[in-house]
Amino acid sequence: MMKGGMGNLMKQAQMMQANMQKAQDELGLIDVEGLASNGLVKIAISCKHQVKKISIDPSVMNDHEMLEDLLIVAFKDALQKIEQTTNAKMGNMMPPGMKLPF
Repeated sequence: MMKGGMGNLMKQAQMMQANMQKAQDELGLIDVEGLASNGLVKIAISCKHQVKKISIDPSVMNDHEMLEDLLIVAFKDALQKIEQTTNAKMGNMMPPGMKLPF
C-alpha cells in the first residue's frame, strides 16, 4: 500500500513539473511594457527578461541625466510588471509561502 502512495506522489510531482514548464514557456511569449514620465520612455520586455524594444521621445534626448533616470524608471516598471505577471501565472502552482526562484 505504501508503494502505491509513493508512485502516485511521483506522478503528481511529474505533472506539476510539466505544468510549470508549460507555464514558463507561455511566459516567454508574454511581453510587458515599462513606462516612465507618461510614456516619454517605453521599454518592452518579455517575461523571460528579453528586451524587445526601447522607445524614447525626442523631447528628452537633450537632457542626458534625465534620460538616464527615465530609462531606470521604465526598466523598474517593466520588471515589476514581469514579476506580477509571473506570480499570476505560476503562483497558484507553488505551496503557500513559497516564493518563485526567478
